Parts: sequence; C-alpha cells; structure tokens
Amino acid sequence: MPNDELMPIGAFAQRSGLTSSALRFYADSGLLPPAEVDPVSGYRYYSTDQVARATAVRRLRELDMPLAAVEAVLGSRTGEASRLLDEHVARIVEDAATMQQKAAVIKSALGNAPSLPIAVVKGPVLADAVEQVLTAAAYEPWMPALAGLRIEAGHEAVTLTATDRYRLSTRTLVPAEPPGQMWAGTVNGDELRAAVAASRRSPLVRLEVVANGIWFRVADREDRHCRLLPEEFPDYRLMLASLGEVTTRATVSKDLLLRTLEEHPGERIGLHVADHGVSVMSADDGHPDIPLPATASGQALRIWFELTTLYPAVSTAIGPDVLLDLRGHDQPVAIRSADRGDLTTLAMPIKPDHAA
Repeated sequence: MPNDELMPIGAFAQRSGLTSSALRFYADSGLLPPAEVDPVSGYRYYSTDQVARATAVRRLRELDMPLAAVEAVLGSRTGEASRLLDEHVARIVEDAATMQQKAAVIKSALGNAPSLPIAVVKGPVLADAVEQVLTAAAYEPWMPALAGLRIEAGHEAVTLTATDRYRLSTRTLVPAEPPGQMWAGTVNGDELRAAVAASRRSPLVRLEVVANGIWFRVADREDRHCRLLPEEFPDYRLMLASLGEVTTRATVSKDLLLRTLEEHPGERIGLHVADHGVSVMSADDGHPDIPLPATASGQALRIWFELTTLYPAVSTAIGPDVLLDLRGHDQPVAIRSADRGDLTTLAMPIKPDHAA
C-alpha cells in the first residue's frame, strides 16, 4: 500500500490538470512515471513533488510541443529551456504564416474571382513607409482597426495611415504608375509587416485587391497576401480638418532631440518653445531644463508629452531636422521633416498637471 504522502491517479489528475488517460500515456512514454505502482492491482500513485512537473508538462503540451521537446525543456537549465521554448513558438508562428499564405492562394483559386489592380509602388519605399507609419498602431481588443494600417489609393497618390488615439502617422507615396482605381481599406498590421519585408528588395510592388484581402505582387518572388480588417477605421480626416491654426513653429535637429529624450530621466517630457529656441523640461524640479539649438517663431509655449508618445513620433521623421507645428498646450503637435512633407505624425500632449 502507498504511504500517506502519495495520492491516487484520480486525485493527482485533479491537482495537475491532466486527465487520468493522459497521465497513463505520459507514464508509458517515460515522461512522467508514477512514484509507485501497486504490484497487485497495478494502480498508480503520484507524490506531491510531481505536481509541478505534471503542470509543466500540461502547459508545454498546450503549446503543441512534441514529447521529445517537452522532455528536453524539462531537463534543461532555465536559459536553455527558454531558448527551446522561443524556437518552438517561432516555428509555430512561421508555420501559421505559411499556412495563411497557402490558404489565401487556395481561396483565390477556388473563388476564381479577379483581382482589382490599384497601384504600383517602389518596394523599398513601401517597406520604409509601412514601418514608419505602423509605429502609431496599437492592439486594442475593443477596436481591432487600431492594429491595422489604412491604405487609400487616389488618382495621384497612395496614402498610408495608422493611429493608436495618442499618435497618428500618415505618409503619402507617389506611385510608380498612376493608380488604376480609387480604393480604401484597412490591412492587418502584422501580416503587412511580413509582406513588405519580403518586398524590400523588389524594385516594384503591385497592389491588387480581392474580396477579403490585398495582394502584394512582386517579380521573381512569392506574392504575399494580407487580410483586410472589417472594422471601421477612425475618421482621421475629420480630426485633421478640425485642427486649429499653427501658433508656434520650431525646427530642431532630429538626432539631438532624440538623444536628449533618450537621456531624459522621466517618463513625461516637456517642451518649452520660445524665441531663443527649444528647451526640454523635466517634471522633476531637481533636473534643469536642457536647451537645444533650434529656430522658433510664433507664441511662446510649454507643452507636455508622455515619452512613449513623443519619442516614436520623432524617431520616424524623415531627414536630419524635424519641424514641430504647435497649436496650443492641449492640441496635437504635428511632427514632420523640415524639408519633406510626405510623412506627418500627430502626437497628443498630456495636461500640464499630469507632469507635476
């Protein structure tokens, strides 16, 4: 008979979250043998010390990890186990992406629906633009469209837009060929990143729309498909149209401003724009303002931002200098290149008392 520290297989199954049949399978495979087996009845007993290993087995198997890989993870030190886990998850993600692409090809063939050509753009330019604009996207369960990128093809340009409610980035691309159709849709952001990464070395990318997605077709490479998000994208044009007149304008070195933000000790950043230039302020009185060489015009202004809002907006700007268009301490600031206007990011400030 087992001692009092052992529990029957049914009780152990409840403790570990595994079924009795699963425990028998793992015992027969050698992954989780019982602590004791009754020689007469063959009934299996487990110790309380085995609960942690059984729970780990269950969690790893929930990740569709093969038995050999589970055994390797459990037999490894923490660093090696983490590496094995990361490699397994990476394979799953890669396989899922491959299956999505294959499914898109099959659906296209089954439906036999013609695609609608909308634009031809340069591959490297498209890849850069997507990376820049998608920094303003964010995953919000209640509003999935915020994780996507809005693509709008007009008669003369292709516009990419993303927003997370605190930032809004938009970039206009001049197509290599005149757009064939006017079209607008919101593309899955994660799939789009993978698609344009594959097209970075392609001189031209042809954008073609099908019923529920968009194809990125390139010469001598595999075409990539991205799903369209059915949720409505925020009416960013209404927000842009409602912006007031610019009251303060400043031009500052992008690298110098970024370096100052990186070295700033706080989570909230203040900008003081006046005739003498731009100073970076801290909410902590113990840290002095940091003046930056800049040109400024208009009304003197103090405005505050979350670092996580301001830094990405500045880092994605094109060119050596950034232009800040300000409309007041409580209005979005437009951040763009000082000599190029095809990429603009709006950053939402915080109330001054939030910085105190």
